[in-house]
Amino acid sequence: MPLSSVAIVGAGLAGLACAKTLAAHGVTTRIFDKGRASGGRLATRRVELEGQKLSFDHGAQYLTSRGPLFTSMLDALGARPWIDATRRVGVPNMSAIPRALSGGMEIATARQVEEIVGGPGAWLLRHVAPPRPDRRQSKDLPVEENGPFDAVVLAVPAPQAMSLLTGPAPHLAEALSGVRMAPCWTLMAAFTNRLQLPDSQRLSGGPIGWAARDSSKPGRQHEDECWVVQFAPDWTREHLEFTAEAALPLLLEAFRKLAGGALPDPIYAAAHRWRYALTEIPLGAPCLWDPVLGLGACGDWCVAARAEAAVDSGAALATAMRAK
Repeated sequence: MPLSSVAIVGAGLAGLACAKTLAAHGVTTRIFDKGRASGGRLATRRVELEGQKLSFDHGAQYLTSRGPLFTSMLDALGARPWIDATRRVGVPNMSAIPRALSGGMEIATARQVEEIVGGPGAWLLRHVAPPRPDRRQSKDLPVEENGPFDAVVLAVPAPQAMSLLTGPAPHLAEALSGVRMAPCWTLMAAFTNRLQLPDSQRLSGGPIGWAARDSSKPGRQHEDECWVVQFAPDWTREHLEFTAEAALPLLLEAFRKLAGGALPDPIYAAAHRWRYALTEIPLGAPCLWDPVLGLGACGDWCVAARAEAAVDSGAALATAMRAK
């Protein structure tokens, strides 16, 4: 029987690509995401400081394309070159890309899916409002239930997909056991004066893996200097369970050393931890799909550590699902 209703967990590029492909073939989808907006790691932090608006692309810094599908998508969404012709960014920020892709889709944000129950052809999702890091919240959160759905797609990092699949599809969960994803602490900092550093640097052998003058990207309108500094996986693993408040002075000190030992006081500084930032060991297949159960998973972790891989994986899963 053809699929008519599909729940997609995760509103990043993989989930959006899967939903868009399914919708083109008449399949109704509903997306659930624990964030406050679509995009996943194509994220932008917006800050208002004394009447001035700052923004930081604190997830994916830029996008590269190798195949026609992703290239045409970036062309259609107005992505512009930055640093060189191969690297492209969303305008006015990176989150503009998933925001445009998600137009017309039914997305339930601030919903953290905790369990898949029911059975083939009648799956239910149990979800809660995710805890906010900036406020105290009871552990006894009200659980809501949505469904039934003919099929469920997990477009989330592999460890999260593995956890959700353990009950309804242990063989799919086991298939994910070899996938490895690296974490990343990220510093967002703004200064009134220009720092004497290149617009972007990729580094190795130290705590910092990447540093970029975010305000140098096309379409950004900042009077002040905005920086995004991403920390290497090994360093992040050593400090993974630090709170953002405890990590921030360490991030600023590492950035100070990169700047030659002199760094002006920032007018704004914050830390963000990406627990699953980068694919280190991929699945080695375009996607996971069990047509009997109607359960599947997709993401960049299926193929490679590239945003394009997430789009290709989501589209591949949608194609496999239409063959059911």
